[in-house]
Amino acid sequence: MGKTLTKGLQLLERLAASPEPVSILELSRDLDLVQSNVHRLLQTLMQCGYVQQDALTRRYRCSMRLWELGTQLSDRLDLPRIARPHMQELARQTQETVHLAILDGTDVLYIDKIDSPQPVRSYTRVGGRAPAYCTGTGKMLLAYCEDLKSALPGRLVKHTAVTIASHTALKAALRQVREQGYSENAGEWREDVYGMAAPLFDATGSVPAAIGISGPLARMDADVVRRIRPMLQETARIISREMGYRGG
Repeated sequence: MGKTLTKGLQLLERLAASPEPVSILELSRDLDLVQSNVHRLLQTLMQCGYVQQDALTRRYRCSMRLWELGTQLSDRLDLPRIARPHMQELARQTQETVHLAILDGTDVLYIDKIDSPQPVRSYTRVGGRAPAYCTGTGKMLLAYCEDLKSALPGRLVKHTAVTIASHTALKAALRQVREQGYSENAGEWREDVYGMAAPLFDATGSVPAAIGISGPLARMDADVVRRIRPMLQETARIISREMGYRGG
């Protein structure tokens, strides 16, 4: 039963990835399955409403059922919607830029932000990217990444004089990040920018996103960092609870 389910999901993923309807022969070849097995799986998926067959070409495509399920999940786990009011409050308290970021490949991807009202501030944009290993939010996400090897480039480029460029040193830094519950970037990506981040946990205990604060390095001195760190961590705890997290 388990193998059948796995094959059915692989078939569904193959159909979802194709812009055009796919034949049984193509599915059999691509998934290394005999055609009779492909046909049986398709019939089951059609009965469940996940696959449709083109009446003229006899080829198969996904139905809108997958989109409906994805929309339902997105509505429940819409990170920006959940996080934004708390990000706004954190930005008001700290007067610095607040980010919401996820890991995408070896980069950190900013999916939402609240700009600092101050004239001198750090610059990022929604949809922007940065190397994960040398940013605050990126290091936080790497610290909880289950497949760290694939999330790191083969060579760590030194973007500034203080960028960690050794895999060994970075892994040690990531262990420290998990132990202390926050990450820091003091000029590792942009030499005049400081960043700090905290993890956002979901209901499964995974960390799909991180919330971060950034500002000019000259303004973010030790006293400021000590003042804003508990605000950041408390905001992260509140958002995590709203995402269904019940851990400590």
